[in-house]
Amino acid sequence: MSRFIKTTRNGHVLEIVLDRPKANAITPEVGAELHRAFCELRDDSELRAAILTGAGERIFCAGWDLKEVALHDDPGEANDATMNAPGGFAGFTEMWDIHKPIIVAINGSAVGGGFEMALAADIVLAVPEAEFALPEMQRGFVPDAGAIQRLPRKFPYNIAVELMLTGRKMSAREAAQWGFVNAVVARDELMPRARAFANALAGGAPLAVRALLEAVSATIDLPLPEAFAKLKHGRSSLQHYERMMRSEDFLEGPRAFAEKREPIWKGR
Repeated sequence: MSRFIKTTRNGHVLEIVLDRPKANAITPEVGAELHRAFCELRDDSELRAAILTGAGERIFCAGWDLKEVALHDDPGEANDATMNAPGGFAGFTEMWDIHKPIIVAINGSAVGGGFEMALAADIVLAVPEAEFALPEMQRGFVPDAGAIQRLPRKFPYNIAVELMLTGRKMSAREAAQWGFVNAVVARDELMPRARAFANALAGGAPLAVRALLEAVSATIDLPLPEAFAKLKHGRSSLQHYERMMRSEDFLEGPRAFAEKREPIWKGR
């Protein structure tokens, strides 16, 4: 039983709503609930994509619950309880083996760890009122639950460092201009657009989708010749990529094309 998240299975899509008023802040218990949900996404072959959003209209997630942190006498203890839990911060920011698309529907402010949760996703949609900020420097620590590691990969270096050092708020439209937000959509269109995205992604060959995300993750930081060498069938050491290359679905796509019909994916 989950206290702070709500999950709904919508066909092949798992919808996850973070629901901890007023700020949807993350504690170890919230992180554990999110981790269980993302393990379900990873392990259930019927699930092919996920949507993560926040309850309410003001805040997607305010990040680490600093009021809970303030109750600790030992900073190491406070940090370990949330940051070193299974799956990392929020239960999924360090889950390297999901390899299924995660869409975040940003319904309000994404602050600190809330921004870092969005950085861990594959697709980001946001309402016009949404804002992104990393105020950790002004709180006496650093944004090391994903911002330090991911922000300079998704934004120009100088913009990433500015956001981390200053803690300034970045609008959804600016985030879209930098290519981080895929689309800024009206509030009443946010979840319909997220579901349309998720259903489109879930309609692809499931093994190919997992293989693609796995391959991108494995090659994104490699020099180009090494990236090509990494994707040689039989030598890649990539589980989903190798499985896809040997699958029935690998031939189903060309056969369906030749026979002028829709493919029937079996996931094997």
